[in-house]
Amino acid sequence: MQDRGPFLEAAAAILGQRGLTGDPELMQPWLTDWRGRFTGQALAMASPASTAEVAALVRLCAEHRVPIVPQGGNSGMSGGATPDGSGSALLLSLRRMDRIRMFDAAAREAVCEAGVVLQTLHTAAEAQNLRFPLTLGGKGSATVGGLVSTNAGGTQVLRHGSMRAQVMGIEAVLADGSVFSALTPLKKDNRGFDLKQLLIGSEGTLGIITAATLRLVPALAARAVLWVGVPTLAAARELLLFCEENAGDALEGFEVLAQDTLEDVLAYLPGARAPLSGAHGWHALIELAADHAAADDLSERAESLLSRAFERDLVEDATIAASETQAEAFWAIREAIAPAERARGPAVQHDLSVPVDRMPGFVADAVDQVERAWPGTHAVAFGHLGDGNVHFHVIAPPGVDADEWQTGPGKAISRQVHDLLTRWEGSISAEHGIGQLKRDELSRLGDPVALSVLRSVKQALDPLGLLNPGKLVPLAPAGHNP
Repeated sequence: MQDRGPFLEAAAAILGQRGLTGDPELMQPWLTDWRGRFTGQALAMASPASTAEVAALVRLCAEHRVPIVPQGGNSGMSGGATPDGSGSALLLSLRRMDRIRMFDAAAREAVCEAGVVLQTLHTAAEAQNLRFPLTLGGKGSATVGGLVSTNAGGTQVLRHGSMRAQVMGIEAVLADGSVFSALTPLKKDNRGFDLKQLLIGSEGTLGIITAATLRLVPALAARAVLWVGVPTLAAARELLLFCEENAGDALEGFEVLAQDTLEDVLAYLPGARAPLSGAHGWHALIELAADHAAADDLSERAESLLSRAFERDLVEDATIAASETQAEAFWAIREAIAPAERARGPAVQHDLSVPVDRMPGFVADAVDQVERAWPGTHAVAFGHLGDGNVHFHVIAPPGVDADEWQTGPGKAISRQVHDLLTRWEGSISAEHGIGQLKRDELSRLGDPVALSVLRSVKQALDPLGLLNPGKLVPLAPAGHNP
């Protein structure tokens, strides 16, 4: 094995005493992904405090041919921030780079370093009567750099779009240590390729995001949160169309979950109560929102919307949150689905999208085929119906060995789900990225032309293959030259 002593000495000189550690105990929490599927090893963990330090470190890594695995809050779902088991890579933590460099309330912009935690940005925006219009269950740990690198979604995509829509400018360190600086927001800029958009969603394989200029919007002055029971997912789809037509821009979120998923959450979450008195095949969590200009009549609009939905037999039962506390309780149920499922037992998770109008048909087809092919499993779907993205999870039969099931039947189930999804013209990754979890499946199912372009871009920007190796970009077939 190559002696890495000189490299580590030079890295320590760049980063200082706080910036580099090889202590196994300090590194251990960051070597396993959030879901516990992937565990790796690292040569050391670097924690730079500035873009200049990141750039100097990347140049050093290029000189010594040391692979780099960038990491933010380590809350990703696809193993994209976990090193492999060789111990040859440097784990590059961006968590120390946690400054909000600029906050311009008048321009509704903030320049955030990669390590800024999403909840911190939310709090800073709220203090200026603004908000950052993207949220998710892991907001207390997810970082700006990770959100940009994976093009994260969340529960507000229906109205505001994914992370890609929130990024107005970007700063990143490229594979040779040069700094791509394009933080100045321009609504129109026609100087060739949009390199900012190329880096968004690239999962650290083309460059290391160090800062981003983010879009802010006016703070909510009012919101109405509705919990609605419907018989089927197809009925939920009809209700969504009705809400889009009648609520317009006020429609902020539209989430769905099945009755058995709700029951799992109620059993898991202390103090949780069912929003409705009876059972329903499916439930929709709907949020209407308004800024100060449209806040006065939002409550009346929500009641009118619900009344007309009842008149058209689009709902079986419904309630509107009577207070902010109750509204938060409704959303707490939605955010507890993943941990409640994890408590129930091992499962394989699929982050899928299909055209919105096909979602009910796909879910019904997938549940039927998977549960018939794998007796004892239980398939559940939940998520963001409004943007065609659902999380399709298959829970293992009781009593199985988790590791054996994940690597045996679990992998076969995922292959079946992805094959089915391809026939429905969907995507195997809607908002969680490819990482290492889905790289081989992307290679198997992806369009050959698109895959060739991905490899060519990777080769052009990272010719040594040092940036987050083994993630996102499928390996080229033998004999293939990009």
